[in-house]
Amino acid sequence: MTAWTRRHVLATADWSRDEIELVLQQGEAMLEVLARPIRRTPALRGRTVVLFFQEASTRTRISFELAAKALSADTTMITASGSSIEKGETLLDTVRTLEALGAEIVVMRHSAAGAAQFVADRIASAVINAGDGWHAHPTQGLLDALTLRTALGALEGRRVVIVGDVLHSRVARSDIHTLVPLGAEITLSGPPTLVPSAWRCGQLPAGVRYEEDADRALDGADAVIALRLQRERMEAGLLPSLREYAMAWGLTEARVARMRPGAPVLHPGPMNEGIEIDAAVAHGPRSLIERQVTNGVAVRMALLHLLAGTPAAEAAA
Repeated sequence: MTAWTRRHVLATADWSRDEIELVLQQGEAMLEVLARPIRRTPALRGRTVVLFFQEASTRTRISFELAAKALSADTTMITASGSSIEKGETLLDTVRTLEALGAEIVVMRHSAAGAAQFVADRIASAVINAGDGWHAHPTQGLLDALTLRTALGALEGRRVVIVGDVLHSRVARSDIHTLVPLGAEITLSGPPTLVPSAWRCGQLPAGVRYEEDADRALDGADAVIALRLQRERMEAGLLPSLREYAMAWGLTEARVARMRPGAPVLHPGPMNEGIEIDAAVAHGPRSLIERQVTNGVAVRMALLHLLAGTPAAEAAA
């Protein structure tokens, strides 16, 4: 098995397939821990994990908190609201204060792309990027890979459609960087205004293609990942009406029926039901959205103990 050598988890764009496989194997071991009556292991007892979320979050924040607690780590939550950031303290001063208070691993979400890298370059603590602007959300990409692999088996040659607001989506970028090395073929679909212009014009990453028409994109697909419309990041004029968007790119029962029988449906959440995805699809037999949440805890447990230097077998014992 590949040895873990990374000090931080900032993005998976430069990860090897072996590194991705290692995290997924560790995540599978952590799923066994989460299936026990007492979902707790002492692997990180005495270690301190600080959750620093400058940007609002529910699933990711709680998932990391549960992951750290399941490993018996001491955890502290810091948000921009109510912290010294409101008094003008800089990002760097804040994280240096957290480090001085004993933070060994800092999990951070920030609205600025590159914020996690900026911090990682300047402190001794390990840093996990829980989402930075449009740039990356590496743990989401890893949990999506784990979810798809447990549903489909090996991802070699599997065609995964990512549909929606690709332009503003750090999830889409991290899914591409994680799934393509595992052998998946990615088809992007969405309004041309919500796809990076270079990608729309054919300058796509290896293993990725763009198909504007959602029906054609989904024909025979092995899985689909619907993206949230990030209206808070959009400029005016990028989107047709929500009704038109739902008609052309929303995941309806009729549209997902074009995929292979039983092909799974994923969504990183939060969902805009009736726009990106119909309720019947989000809560139907194809949906793995709740499983994504559970797998998110397992993957984040795996990364925390890898960064802490704890072998997976010991952590799950």
